[in-house]
Amino acid sequence: MTLGSLGNSSPVSSFFLLSGVPGLEHMHTWISIPLGFMYLVSILGNCTILIIIKTEPSLHEPMYLFLSMLALTDLGLSLCTLPTVLGIFMVGTQEISHNACFVQLFFIHCLSFLESSVLLSMAFDRFVAICRPLHYASILTNTVIGRIGLASLGRSVVLIFPLPFMLKRFPYCGSRVLSHSYCLHQEVMKLACADIKANSIYGMFVIVSTVGIDSLLILFSYALILHTVLSIASKSERLKVLNTCVSHICAVLLFYTPMIGLSVIHRFGKQAPPLVQVVMGFVYLLFPPLMNPIVYSVKTKQIRERVTHAFRH
Repeated sequence: MTLGSLGNSSPVSSFFLLSGVPGLEHMHTWISIPLGFMYLVSILGNCTILIIIKTEPSLHEPMYLFLSMLALTDLGLSLCTLPTVLGIFMVGTQEISHNACFVQLFFIHCLSFLESSVLLSMAFDRFVAICRPLHYASILTNTVIGRIGLASLGRSVVLIFPLPFMLKRFPYCGSRVLSHSYCLHQEVMKLACADIKANSIYGMFVIVSTVGIDSLLILFSYALILHTVLSIASKSERLKVLNTCVSHICAVLLFYTPMIGLSVIHRFGKQAPPLVQVVMGFVYLLFPPLMNPIVYSVKTKQIRERVTHAFRH
C-alpha cells in the first residue's frame, strides 16, 4: 500500500504513517546507509565521552560533569528516534500506533528541552569560571551540579508530560501522514479532527518558557563573559580564556539554529516544500548528537588526548 491509498481509507485511524524523503522513496535503502552511519557515530561518540569522563579522575570537574549530561541527553535523542527512522528507510515500516507515537514525542520533546537546560547550565559554568574564578569550586560543588541536573530534568518532564494526554483526547480522521520519520507534537496535532487551539497555545508556552528563556540567559551570560574578557590587558590571555568557550558556543549553535528553523517552518512556512521540512527535521535531531562529541573531542585537550591514546592502543 502507498501513503496516498492509506491516507483516507477510514474515517477514524488507529495509527499514523511516518514519512521518509518525499519523491525519493525508491532511494530509501541507499539513504539508510548514511543515516545508519550517522546514528552509529553519534552513539559511539557520546558513549566514548561518557566513558572517558567516568574513568579519568582529572575530568571529574563541573565542566565535564555538565558535558556528561549533554552526552547522555544526546544519546537519548539518538536512541528514541533510531527505531522509526531506520525502520522506514531500511525495511519500509511506516505505521506507528497512536500510543507509540505519543510516547516517542514525549521523549523527543523532553530530551530536547533538557538539552536546552544543560546548555544553559554549561553557560553558567563558563560564566562562573571566567567571571568568578576564585569562587568556582565553592559555587559549583557536586551537590549543586546534581541539583541543577535534577531541576533541569524536572522542568522538562513537568512541561512535556501533559502533551501526550492533550493529543490522546483528539479523534484522528482523514489524513494520517506525518511529514517526518518520527513524531512531533506540532505535527500530530495538525491531524486532529478537533479544535487544536489549546494545544497550539500550550506548545508555544512551552517553547517560550524553555528555549526562549534559556537562549536569552545564555546570551546574557556571554555578554557578561565578554565584558570580563575585554577587561583583561593581555591579548593572548583574552584568546586563551575565550578558547575555553568555543566548544560550548558550537554546541549552542548546533542545537538552537535547527530547532528555531524547524519551529518557524512548522508555524509560518506552510508554503515550504516538504523536502525542506524533512531535511530540517533530520538536522534538528541528528546533527547535535552527531557533532557535539566531535566538537568536544577536537577542542578539549584532555578528551582529545584520551581518545587519541585509546585508538593508539
